[in-house]
Amino acid sequence: MGTQQRGQSGRGTRGHDSVGDGRGAAISASARDLIARFETRSATIGVVGLGYVGLPLVRAMHDAGFRVIGFDIDESKITSLKAGETYLKHLGTGLAKELARSDRFVPTTDEKALRSCDAIAVCVPTPLGKHQEPDLSFVESSCRMVARMLKQGGLVSLESTTYPGTTREICKSILESREDGTKHVCGKDFFLCFSPEREDPGRASAETRTIPRLVGGVDEASTRVGVAFYSAAIERVIGVSSAEVAEAAKLLENIYRAVNIALVNELKPLMMRMGIDVWEVIRAASTKPYGFQAFYPGPGLGGHCIPIDPFYLTYKAKEFGVATRFIELAGEINSRMPGYVVERLAGALNDDGKALKGARILVCGLAYKPDVDDVRETPAAEIIRLLHEAHAEVSYHDPHVAKFPAMRRYKYRLSSVAMTVETLGKADAVVIVTNHSSVDYATIGRHARLIIDTRNAMAGVEGVTARVVKA
Repeated sequence: MGTQQRGQSGRGTRGHDSVGDGRGAAISASARDLIARFETRSATIGVVGLGYVGLPLVRAMHDAGFRVIGFDIDESKITSLKAGETYLKHLGTGLAKELARSDRFVPTTDEKALRSCDAIAVCVPTPLGKHQEPDLSFVESSCRMVARMLKQGGLVSLESTTYPGTTREICKSILESREDGTKHVCGKDFFLCFSPEREDPGRASAETRTIPRLVGGVDEASTRVGVAFYSAAIERVIGVSSAEVAEAAKLLENIYRAVNIALVNELKPLMMRMGIDVWEVIRAASTKPYGFQAFYPGPGLGGHCIPIDPFYLTYKAKEFGVATRFIELAGEINSRMPGYVVERLAGALNDDGKALKGARILVCGLAYKPDVDDVRETPAAEIIRLLHEAHAEVSYHDPHVAKFPAMRRYKYRLSSVAMTVETLGKADAVVIVTNHSSVDYATIGRHARLIIDTRNAMAGVEGVTARVVKA
């Protein structure tokens, strides 16, 4: 459908594919000049939002040889970066130290520092509101700030996941009609693209530099400038025909996962009633070399993407009068899983002649996925809420999360307890929510009374004397 181009850079060969009409129309002198600065690494790059998306992008751009301005409104992040201290453990301790020593990285809470930037990537949260509606307030406020600071002929790239049309309808409008009353024309005075983040915290096999990157501009010049920007730091960049295609592609990636996880989550209770191990069924189906991809059930969805992104498309679909039934049903199934876990726990306690009320429950794993400290949208928080509502006594153990952090919907004064023989002996039940690799499951199996296993973590563990109930 497109053509692949290769170009030489100072740090090795980079490449990009073109997915579009391939017309290659002439672009302005300002666009050519900006592309040249990306190719020579003489441009200054700004990153707005230094969280799970922004900080890895800072690393990629810094490693490529650019001067990088990192902006965040959270002063604690800036203080940590200046001191060479990490606040995202999955990135390791070396990154923060390297950035603190570098004269090419400036972390700041002062928006005026962005005035020197030739390109600014916006990496801010796009959460849901109280009624599952998109909350674009962070994107809008960031674009207003960028509009005040962006230099003539600069590039703005939105990386925050959102519904198709956001870049063109919201960001472009804000950037063109600025607060001071001046007018700026996209494609001439500045360039604008959407390039969705594809971060997966804790995945050692991929990093920002090696994960293929999509870029779609609101016009052809913006696409070409955006492709040049990311090609300077990322190994493979794919240009698509519009910002809307890039926005929709990101949603499809996560909706695909949400729907398939919902499928196995729906099958799990059925298989259990039939006396069949759903994890064994999935392993058996996975032996087929084509036409099947394994997805695994769990206690619910976590992370910023899968629990949230599908609802951005269902919201936009209503504008066009289209019902997105698969997506909405998947959301319903996945959101029911924390309640299902608590139901299984209550039933198992009842079998032991105990009530959930007053029971001492140890939740194993607070992070939403193994071996990271990321608690965004973690199902463990909802499980703990339901346990508190049932008047159970709740504690948790997580080697990566020392204290229960303040969340938008959950606030508990809890700290991780040690996983000791004494702790296990006091608990009426252990609920394994996240299967961290550093947890000693053999000790849990020998010294716990009852284990509610939502991750199949106890499979293959030897010497287990506790009763194990899968959920």
